[in-house]
Amino acid sequence: MKIKDQVSVIDENLSGTVTSVNGNRVIFIDDHGFTHSFRKDQLVLREHSLYENLQLQKKPEPVKTKSKKHHKKHFVLDLHFGKMVTHPERYESFERLFIQKEKLLETIAYCRKNNLKKLEIIHGIGDGTLQQMVQEVLISQTGLDFRNTAILHHQSGSVMVEFI
Repeated sequence: MKIKDQVSVIDENLSGTVTSVNGNRVIFIDDHGFTHSFRKDQLVLREHSLYENLQLQKKPEPVKTKSKKHHKKHFVLDLHFGKMVTHPERYESFERLFIQKEKLLETIAYCRKNNLKKLEIIHGIGDGTLQQMVQEVLISQTGLDFRNTAILHHQSGSVMVEFI
């Protein structure tokens, strides 16, 4: 290092121009006019010519792939009785409710067996009997969280269930 060389301190954000060299000590003045003294092994020459012809290569960002499980839509169970059997008029009301309850329990078991995370149960808006049965079944189950899809539960025609 010699006088008028540009130097930087290795472990600090400090640089300047060398004013004198005394053996192993180098004295330099920074951009603000302050004088600093460091050992030679603590300083590095700032040669701009080293960096002028340096080619930078920009690499593309790696793309994270999401598993196919996260792209699946949630499972939907429609409890409208007309969609469950071919001749709904042949069934009494208690039979209808029993079949709908069995279908609900089977679907919950299926979701657990296949590690599905979400289930939407469509019960429709009516006198509330089917909705009440769905709520009672869901309350009796463990390991799931559920909420109505509308703000007012009696105006909602479906319930979203999340398995935890």
